[in-house]
Amino acid sequence: MVISTYRCVGTFVVLFSLIFLCDISPINAQKPLELKIKSVFFGGGSYYIDEEQGQELIDFLDGEMLENYEIHIHSHTDNVGSIKFNKQLSQMRSWATKQLLISRDLPKEKIFIKDHGLENPEFNNETWRGRAQNRRVDVVLYPLPS
Repeated sequence: MVISTYRCVGTFVVLFSLIFLCDISPINAQKPLELKIKSVFFGGGSYYIDEEQGQELIDFLDGEMLENYEIHIHSHTDNVGSIKFNKQLSQMRSWATKQLLISRDLPKEKIFIKDHGLENPEFNNETWRGRAQNRRVDVVLYPLPS
């Protein structure tokens, strides 16, 4: 009787170790979807998307199963010019990006826009490089809840 109890406890410990301490996943388990970002950069005062960046954006989106995501467009500017000008420029950059996506038959009801203008810059607007990095639109794929 004692040997049988130890054998059961030992089997439980081995199974517990395999299940909880090792990375054992079902064969068909899918990884959770991740947030994905592609940035498009602009010249100062411009909302023109050059052909190369437009194609890179389309290629980025073509590689995804878009029915699993919402598409969010976050537009930014540097700090050159007035607050009002930068807000309008931010809106124009969002509009240009959205039009590019719609022209590729992406459903406009899945596209959401947030115009940041010059608010909350991610990079240092006191340097040329920082301003160039702030003149962008981030196209963000947000996973839909499963």
